[in-house]
Amino acid sequence: MVYPLVHRMSGHGSTIFAEMTALATQHGAVNLGQGFPDTDGPREMLDAAKAAIDGGRNQYPPGPGVPELLDAIAAHQSRFYGLTVDPRTEVLVTVGATEAIAATILALCEPGDEVVTFEPYYDSYAASIALAGAVRRTSVLRFPDFAVDEESLRAAFSSRTRLVLLNTPHNPTGKVFSRAEVELICSLAREFDAWVVTDEVYEHLVFGGAVHVPVATLPQMWERTLTISSAGKTFSATGWKVGWVSGPAAAVAAVRAVKQFLTFVGSGPFQPAVAVALGLDDGVYAGLASSLEAKRDLLVAGLRSAGLEVSVPGGTYFVVADAAPLGAVDALAFCRELPARAGVVGVPVSVFHDDVEAARTLVRFAFCKRDEVLHDAVERLSRF
Repeated sequence: MVYPLVHRMSGHGSTIFAEMTALATQHGAVNLGQGFPDTDGPREMLDAAKAAIDGGRNQYPPGPGVPELLDAIAAHQSRFYGLTVDPRTEVLVTVGATEAIAATILALCEPGDEVVTFEPYYDSYAASIALAGAVRRTSVLRFPDFAVDEESLRAAFSSRTRLVLLNTPHNPTGKVFSRAEVELICSLAREFDAWVVTDEVYEHLVFGGAVHVPVATLPQMWERTLTISSAGKTFSATGWKVGWVSGPAAAVAAVRAVKQFLTFVGSGPFQPAVAVALGLDDGVYAGLASSLEAKRDLLVAGLRSAGLEVSVPGGTYFVVADAAPLGAVDALAFCRELPARAGVVGVPVSVFHDDVEAARTLVRFAFCKRDEVLHDAVERLSRF
């Protein structure tokens, strides 16, 4: 029988994360491939989820999201960014940011429309664009600084550009786009009358002098921007799958029209718990970021001591290293061998690229793990 997957999804089979996780299990390797923490989030949030379950909040929540979470998201946007958001018409709760991204692209793009994004890109971007029958146009961010190339970015725009998909802080590179870079992207979006869909799931996980610049806060951008975020990364609860979209009411309504036929609703008892988490004091947010920054520094130092060239990330869970000094000529082959040879799992950055040569020997490692796990991984790599 012929493999039945539709042609537009032919390049989007099993993910690299599934493959690398299987290799980690097979070889008893330290898994720094997949970006999820191995510790839980704030106790107040966990207790609120238990209380919601015990309180009977286990059936379908309202389609847009439970009222207290909608209110908490609007309050969050005001508290951190000075944005005034109507929680009843300008916010939509989704089953994680991944659904938000897919529903938004499906809502806004007709077949043949073009979507501008940066590569390397999170793998669901390419799949969601393909599902919509849209066309992916990219601009490459290059190791080690991953700076935006204005000429390349401008060349990605055309009269068919429907939206720009921006991820900042950026997975997989850990780059935090500068204000000048974000302003450049916005100026091109205005010039070509395109929407900006901005994935800001790592918004609170920025380090040192890095500053996250939300697109919706810039002049003339609220009316053409849909902002996506989630609780999973900020509060170390990736399995809860509570995300959201905020933006102009008409655009949010369009996304809701699609989303209702994907999952309808989800994460019932977790939604009120996330509302509690969003209202926690600034010290909780700062503590999560500072803890991750220390873990970043630990892993960066270890990778360098093992002989890899490292790009120090300004945010996220991830660090990208060049494995060429260890003899790697192809990161995919290197990562497939690494669990057996060194007992460590990383992810080849080339799988997030159209231009594979731009990341031929680059590997992404996750540092959102307990310190003892990171020390173990570093020791194994050093022996390798």
